[in-house]
Amino acid sequence: MPTTLNEQQETIRKFRSIANFPTVIGAIDCTHIRVKKLNADGGQLYINRKGFSSINVQVVCDADLKIMDIVTRWRGSVHDSRIFRECRLKQRFEAGAFSGILLGDSGYPCTPYLFTPLLNPTTPQEERYNRSHIRTRNTVERCFGLWKQRFRCLLRGMFGDIETAKKTIVACAVLHNMAIDMREDVFSGERDSIEQYSSEPLVQRYIAPSIRGNIRRRQFIETHFQ
Repeated sequence: MPTTLNEQQETIRKFRSIANFPTVIGAIDCTHIRVKKLNADGGQLYINRKGFSSINVQVVCDADLKIMDIVTRWRGSVHDSRIFRECRLKQRFEAGAFSGILLGDSGYPCTPYLFTPLLNPTTPQEERYNRSHIRTRNTVERCFGLWKQRFRCLLRGMFGDIETAKKTIVACAVLHNMAIDMREDVFSGERDSIEQYSSEPLVQRYIAPSIRGNIRRRQFIETHFQ
């Protein structure tokens, strides 16, 4: 994650250039990486709602599609909101380490530092907020698509032991960032199909916003989307 004020301001500037959504420092989402079926005790906890065994991987990316933060320790049955609730990044936001906010989908609770879309927008301001939010948050979907195109093992699945799979996922994230820094493209002809591999989201249940998050989002919309 960007640590200095200048780094944070540059990240915010790049996100704003997408759809004029201010103060965004990252887009967050989870994606399921298939793993081999485990027959040991607790193996059923890896089975996600689509019925296959997976690791639920949380990623925060920037506007350049680079992975800034990754969590790979959770089984496929665990909900996205719990992964964020128990991760160190949430603690850093709670402590005021960042000057910006995260954008997430409705699988997360709306908080003062993680904004989600409005479920039923009723005003032009709320509709503008939702449109801008969706376009800006889409960077993490594109990140997943590009990442999985570069490393097809993330599409096919990991069939070694679980600990090796977790380390391999992190290694693929590091190499993905290096490839972006080096401006290395995916193989010729594959870029057109990136979108079809974007995260393949499971249906998320709606998570009600916190009172503080709701108030903060309302103030934000009134300030920036009039």
